Amino acid sequence: MAKNLTSREQDYSKWYNELVIQADLAENSGVRGCMVIKPYGYAIWERMQAELDRMFKETGHQNAYFPLFIPKSYFSKEASHVDGFAKECAVVTHYRLKNDEDGNGIVVDPEAKLEEELIVRPTSETIIWDTYRKWVQSYRDLPILVNQWANVVRWEMRTRLFLRTAEFLWQEGHTAHATKSEAIAEAEQMMNVYADFAENYMAVPVVKGLKSESERFAGALETYCIEALMQDGKALQAGTSHFLGQNFAKAFDVKFADKDGKLEHVWATSWGVSTRLMGALIMTHSDDNGLVLPPNLAPDQVVIVPIYRNEEQFEAVSGVATDLLKQLRAKNIRVKFDDRDTHKPGWKFNEYELKGVPLRIAIGPKDVEKGTVELARRDTLEKSFVSQEKVATQVEGLLDEIQNNLFKKAVDFREANTHSVDSYEEFKKVLKAKGGFILAHWDGTAETEERIKNETKATIRCLPLSENEGAGSCMVTGKPSERRVLFAKAY
Repeated sequence: MAKNLTSREQDYSKWYNELVIQADLAENSGVRGCMVIKPYGYAIWERMQAELDRMFKETGHQNAYFPLFIPKSYFSKEASHVDGFAKECAVVTHYRLKNDEDGNGIVVDPEAKLEEELIVRPTSETIIWDTYRKWVQSYRDLPILVNQWANVVRWEMRTRLFLRTAEFLWQEGHTAHATKSEAIAEAEQMMNVYADFAENYMAVPVVKGLKSESERFAGALETYCIEALMQDGKALQAGTSHFLGQNFAKAFDVKFADKDGKLEHVWATSWGVSTRLMGALIMTHSDDNGLVLPPNLAPDQVVIVPIYRNEEQFEAVSGVATDLLKQLRAKNIRVKFDDRDTHKPGWKFNEYELKGVPLRIAIGPKDVEKGTVELARRDTLEKSFVSQEKVATQVEGLLDEIQNNLFKKAVDFREANTHSVDSYEEFKKVLKAKGGFILAHWDGTAETEERIKNETKATIRCLPLSENEGAGSCMVTGKPSERRVLFAKAY
């Protein structure tokens, strides 16, 4: 393996880019700003999808699919929504190509202009709410609890693999409700589902909160979010859930007859997470040796590497490995036996360390004689010898231990890098020296928020929902502040 990674301390951004490429997660494509997600990267995304999809279905949601193309006129129906996405939209204007008569290859056929341009979906509220109008007549048709797994396009100028690409994969939930309180409860529930997933599967601690008005989703009355802290002291928005009020129902005339026969507009939510979660996973846990994956999401939780010099030794080692495979798979542990004869054991050790496999088992001729195997943990790089009879039980316990250790390590890092400040000078000083999360009082105005952003590049990540110390004075203006809010520089 290549694996001479730039260290995080030397250049965090370069380390990240090199790691994504070398760990075989993704690569840049022939289309500017778009990526190819490679099989190993996609296997991790599939694990994320599977767990999230199960959680969505357990909360009563169903999957559906809506068109990739959205008529331009749909976007003009909800003013704040179109304002939020206008600069990022890819537009389809023609439907046919032809050979150039002058012999210059393929050209767009000018005769094939669409009557109405189509927008390549940046998000699906408009096409979905146009559809819901046909689905909803009575209170008996509600709630609609629908999710779709899809790709979206937002024309980004400055891109980075997984974190910000012109096309990315995601899920987007879109629900319709009879009452305001039901819709708010739905938006809050989905924020909690995301937080549960981030903490218990990704081992990434998050802060749950509300976005400030200027940071809300375009067309939302309230945006709930989860914010995570990366190892370089920058925040990453890991998921959002939006209470949309009746804005889209009114824009697309989605009404229902209530129990008294009175017509009312429905109440709406939307919520989503994307392949950006891959970036969060990489940047929270990985080290200068490569990727570090939490066992709950690792495609291979355990890899068995045989060590041998001849066919006879290989047969003996393979016998032990085959037995271990059966034992571990019986416990639903995802395990791989790497019996390739094209690479030496040392090369394989390096590969699996780079790819972040949580546990490595090495078996050589001496282990066959002694009835032992060597276990190596990816999180701590510790090695130990275990008797073959105890491997299955030991591995099960170690995987839990690694999962918990990664979460604790990330929590400890976040706590060590969360600071409370009272003055703007202190805020700027801490931000420059340490970065991280900064809790400070803000007067609630967009003007002060914009000034802080322009002068420091830090933004309000959220108004945390957790307990806070209460009122104080804005660090910038000295005006009254109801509570501390969470600031950080962010991806």
